[in-house]
Amino acid sequence: ACIKPVEAPEPEVKDDVGNASTQIEIDSSGAYHELEVGTSKRKKLKKAEISLNDCLACSGCITSAESILITAQSHLEVLNFLSSNPPPSSPGHRIPVLSIAPQSLASFAASISANSSTPSPPLRKILRRVQAFCTQELGFHRVYDTTFARHLALQEHTREFMERKGKRTILRQEKNLPMPMLSSACPGWVCYAEKTHAEMIPFMSRTKSPQAIMGTLAKTWMGRKWGTSPDKVYHVSVMPCYDKKLEASRKEFYDDAYATRDVDCVLTTGELEIMMKERGWNLSLPVEGEDDDEAVYYQKDETALPELLQHPGTSSGSYLHTLIAALSTPTSILSSKVIRTADYEEFILKDTETGEILFKGAKCYGFRNLQNVVRKVGRDAGVQTARGAAAGSAAAGRGGA
Repeated sequence: ACIKPVEAPEPEVKDDVGNASTQIEIDSSGAYHELEVGTSKRKKLKKAEISLNDCLACSGCITSAESILITAQSHLEVLNFLSSNPPPSSPGHRIPVLSIAPQSLASFAASISANSSTPSPPLRKILRRVQAFCTQELGFHRVYDTTFARHLALQEHTREFMERKGKRTILRQEKNLPMPMLSSACPGWVCYAEKTHAEMIPFMSRTKSPQAIMGTLAKTWMGRKWGTSPDKVYHVSVMPCYDKKLEASRKEFYDDAYATRDVDCVLTTGELEIMMKERGWNLSLPVEGEDDDEAVYYQKDETALPELLQHPGTSSGSYLHTLIAALSTPTSILSSKVIRTADYEEFILKDTETGEILFKGAKCYGFRNLQNVVRKVGRDAGVQTARGAAAGSAAAGRGGA
């Protein structure tokens, strides 16, 4: 995974110049020169180049500090919190809440189907069984899926695009909101752009990811209903991708006022499955109330959110297709074109009566295609397009790690 380095204090090292045989000097042009101590010899050093293949074959950019961070974002950390959490009557008690991505639910359903002769249950039944396990076995107060948070993210994403395009004027005059707009729920893409193409940052959507929005809902909105503050809610999210652990640790998702993060810990689908196996929980067995009507479920819980909302497009975010749906008219027609492979596809929404192009967009998967997008955006900056990007493969949308 390619991620944003974590700031960690480096140990102070005392330079012993007397023992060094060479020194490195940087001239006014930024070139590096190797100097031999005690002589006038100097040699200009060649600039190191790393190919895309080198980058993708290496995980060296994950620092030791990040390895510690990933260890802290584990199912053991969650179990330790739950076992040490004071009782509800104690002032130090924190309300444990878990949210799970629909891709993780789909992965559980596929696993049940693969390991038995019975067809996979509907996602709503899988959700009910996960809710039963997390509340009855682990002690979570509430369990939600993240599709409502994704719904809010897509609404905000559409609003931002309209503002950038100029149909609204709130942010229209800001110079750091250019077009095209690049959108992704993939932390790998965000970190890739930050590390290697800082010039692309102004083009990137400012909308929070569904995971971060779910954290705000759990800690602020629900916390208010429960009569508590955000720092008294412990939010765990279950995601199909390891990079979501590092997204949760970013400073952008930290509430300074309450000294708490939107997401306290991120588990992968596999880690939640491990917890189920350790407790002997069989996800293929039905649980009480899994066939209840939605209305019955909502009556039981005043903080219940709309569940398993469907959105147009793929399972990797739906950013592109939501914009297409918002901009479509009765006289518009959508055409698409696959470029080389199905991992890169371009879309044009056109008015059949006037011939006006209402929208141009593209979706891509993989770092190679991301590089092509970056080059194209650099050439076409200012063209009213939007692109959905994912650093990982399409498999991440099917349940992931």
